[in-house]
Amino acid sequence: MSASNVMKTENDYSIYPGVIRWVILFAVMLGTIMQVLDTSIVNVAIPYMMGNLGATIDEINWVSTAYMISNVILLPLTGWLSLRFGRRRYLAYSIILFTVASFCCGMSTSLNQLILFRIIQGAGGAALISTAQATLIEIFPPQQLGMVQGVYAIGVITAPTIGPTLGGWITDNYSWPWIFFVNVPIGIIAATLTLIFLKDSIYQTNSRGKVDFLGIVFLAIGLSCMQVVLEKGDRDDWFQSNFIVTLTVISVVALFTFIYWELHTKDPAVNLRILKNRNFSAGVIFAVIYGFALYGGIFVLPIFLQNIRQYTAEQTGLIFLPGGLASMFVQPIAARLVSRVSTRRLIAIGVGAFAGSMYLMHFLTNLTGPEHFYWPLVLRGVATGFMFIPLTLATLTGLKGKDLAYGTGLYNLMRYVGGSVGIAWLSTMVDNRISYHRCHLVNNANYFNPAFQHRMSVLTHIFITKGAALYVARMQALGMIDGSIQTQASVLAFGDTLLFISRILLFSFPLLLIFQHGVPKEMSEAVVSE
Repeated sequence: MSASNVMKTENDYSIYPGVIRWVILFAVMLGTIMQVLDTSIVNVAIPYMMGNLGATIDEINWVSTAYMISNVILLPLTGWLSLRFGRRRYLAYSIILFTVASFCCGMSTSLNQLILFRIIQGAGGAALISTAQATLIEIFPPQQLGMVQGVYAIGVITAPTIGPTLGGWITDNYSWPWIFFVNVPIGIIAATLTLIFLKDSIYQTNSRGKVDFLGIVFLAIGLSCMQVVLEKGDRDDWFQSNFIVTLTVISVVALFTFIYWELHTKDPAVNLRILKNRNFSAGVIFAVIYGFALYGGIFVLPIFLQNIRQYTAEQTGLIFLPGGLASMFVQPIAARLVSRVSTRRLIAIGVGAFAGSMYLMHFLTNLTGPEHFYWPLVLRGVATGFMFIPLTLATLTGLKGKDLAYGTGLYNLMRYVGGSVGIAWLSTMVDNRISYHRCHLVNNANYFNPAFQHRMSVLTHIFITKGAALYVARMQALGMIDGSIQTQASVLAFGDTLLFISRILLFSFPLLLIFQHGVPKEMSEAVVSE
C-alpha cells in the first residue's frame, strides 16, 4: 500500500457508514463496562468468597491482586498485540477470553482455581479500554470525537459508581458466582458485534516482525513485582519486610532495564519514543495524578462509610449514585466544549472542582450522614466529566496509526499505576494518621482532665445501675471511652486523607502548562471545516 493510499484511507471514514460506527461504539462500550464494572463489583463479594472457599484475608486478596497484575502487564502491550494480530481479532478475542474466564471464575470450587481464572480474565480485560479508545478515535471523524468520547465516558465513569450497589444486591439476593456470570451475555453480544462490524487498522499490515521477547520479560517482571509491592506493602509494613524490599529492587532494576532496552531496540514491544509528543507526555503525567485522586478517593470513602458509619455495600453504592448521575449529565456538555474551548482550561475546571469536592468532604464526622455527601459527590461527578474527555482527547488525538495504538495502552497503564499508588499510599496514610490522632487523644484521657473524669463517672454509674460491680463498671467505661477514641481518631484520619487528595490536585495545576494551549489541532480543524 503506497503512502498516498494510506493517507487517503486514513482520512476516509466512509468505509464505516454512520450507523455501523455507532454499533461498534455500542460493542466496545459493552466490553469496557464489563471490564470496569468487574473491578468494583468483585470487591463487594470478597467476604462471601472467604466463607465459601475457606480462605484467609491475605489469601482472598490474591483474587484482586492476580487480576491487576495480569491487567497491568498486558496494558502497555495492547498496542503491539493489536498491530500484530489485527485490531478486530485482538479486541474480539479479548472479549471472548474475558467472558469465558468470567464463567470459569463463577464455576470455581477452590481458591487456586479462582485465582487462575482471574489471571486469564485480567489478560483479556487489558484490551477492553485501551484498544477500544484507539478504535473509536480512528473510526469516527474528528468533529464527532468529543461527542463519542462523551458517550463512551458514561460507561467508563458510571460503571464503578453502580458496581458496589449491583454487587451488594447480587450477593445478597443470589450468590457470589453471579457477579461473574452477569458478564456472559454482555460478552457474547460485544464479541459478536465486534467480529461482524469492526475492520482491522490499515497499520496492521506491516506490523509483523521480530518479537521483542526481552522487552516483554523485563516489563512483566517489573510491573508484576511493582503491583505486588503496592498491594501487599501496607500489610507487610513496607520496607520493614525483606520480601517487599526484594521485590522493590527487582521491580526498579527490571523497569529501568526495560526502558533502556525499548529505547535502543529496533522493534520494541512498547514504543516509548512517542513520549516526544508534548501533549502525550503531559497527558501521561496527568493520568497518574488523575488515577491517584479518582481511585484513591473511591477506595477511601467506602471504607469510611462501611467501617465508621456502618452502612452496607448497597447503601454505600446508593450514596455514590448522585455523583455518577451528575457525571453522566456533564459528559455531553464537556463533549460539546472540547472542540471549542482549550482542553487545558477544561481540565483545570475539572481539577479545581475535584479538589473542592475532596475539601468539602474532609469535614466529615462520626455523625456525617448521606445528605452531607450529596453535593460534594455531585461536584466530584461534574469534575470527572470535565477531566476525562478533555484529558483523553488532548493526550491521544495528536497520535496517528501505530503511535495511537501504543499510546492508548501507555496512557491507560499510567492511570492504573496512579490508582494503585493512590490506594497503597492512602491506605498507609489512614493507618498512620489513626495512630497519630489516637496518641494525641489518649494523652487527654487521664484523671487530670475534668472532661474525662465526668465521662468516666457518668458511664461507671450507668453500668453500676445495670448490676455491674464497681471494678467491672470502670473497666466497661474505659472500654467505651477507648472505642470512642478509636472512632474519633479514624474519623480525623479519613478527613486528613481527603484533604491530602485535595492538596495533591491543587499542586498539580502547574503541570497543566505542559499541555499545548488551545483546542487539539485535529479537532479545531474539523470544527472549522463543518
